[in-house]
Amino acid sequence: YLPDSILLPSHCTIPMSSITADSSSAAAGRSALRGVLVAFASYAVFAFSDASIKILHGVVPSYQVAFIGALFGFAAVPFLKRREDGWIDMVKTSNRPLWLLRFICGATGAICSVVAFTKLPMAEAFALLFLLPSFVTILSVVFLKEDVRWQRWTAVILGFVGVLIVLRPGFRELSIGHLCAAIGGLAAAISIVINRALGSKEKRISLYGAGLFGTLIVSGFLMLSEVTTPTATQWIFLASYGLLGAFGNVLLMNAARMAPANLVAPPQYSQMLWAIVFGYLLFNDSIDTPMAFGIVLIIFSGLLTLARERKRGTPLPAAVAGNTQTALATAQDERTEAPGR
Repeated sequence: YLPDSILLPSHCTIPMSSITADSSSAAAGRSALRGVLVAFASYAVFAFSDASIKILHGVVPSYQVAFIGALFGFAAVPFLKRREDGWIDMVKTSNRPLWLLRFICGATGAICSVVAFTKLPMAEAFALLFLLPSFVTILSVVFLKEDVRWQRWTAVILGFVGVLIVLRPGFRELSIGHLCAAIGGLAAAISIVINRALGSKEKRISLYGAGLFGTLIVSGFLMLSEVTTPTATQWIFLASYGLLGAFGNVLLMNAARMAPANLVAPPQYSQMLWAIVFGYLLFNDSIDTPMAFGIVLIIFSGLLTLARERKRGTPLPAAVAGNTQTALATAQDERTEAPGR
């Protein structure tokens, strides 16, 4: 038997329930801090994975890079599977049309992201990929009929203004890399909206499988036209791209278990710092003042969107990464899952 309170010599009384609550709160705080730190680590790993793409300098076709990355992506599956999940659940679904759309978006996002990181400075590629929250807002209005207030529309406008400042169309030449970066962000946004539409009806392993198999099959089909035999050094960076992407995804999943998504999502913008560092040290990239200002606007737009969605209790967008077929695997951790999911 435990008394309801502990009597102190100073005649003060501390309820046991208060001590328990304080202890639980402190434990939750420590868990959240660990989750945020793990999230920062996962986004750093994603950035190293993306840098591996750029180091290849396009000598291996983009669809072949995506195919090999997806093969290595299977390394994350044992960590994503729940105890009750079977391997066949990777292709099982409650909604085949939406699963197939994720299948297509996974392949499109992976291949386009590889092209973007190959053709563009890393910071510029990330700037365009970070339009993902704005795309999610627009698609949620159109397809999910979400009620979006002026604050989120302001964030969308700021994001697109930032992109215009970064790109400066008419003042500098645009390339296929810019188009692919935008398409990659849009494909990831469509996948996130699909996650929201499916809600708790779909298993995480099924959504992961859609993107993974989509990349494998579409990229494999494109490889019928041309295949390059990588050198030993190129294999190192191809393995780095795939394995680090898988490892980053596992870290992100664990971060989502330790901390709320509203704390795990914002550190993704730390990838921009890694992009600037890699660009300067490895690729001789430079950022001028207008581009820096545009990047700040895009990041602010994304953070404002995350803040508004947190307030509304909306599931937050997943991480932005070159291997987008794995970056979305934790998106549904924010949902209220049905029993057995």
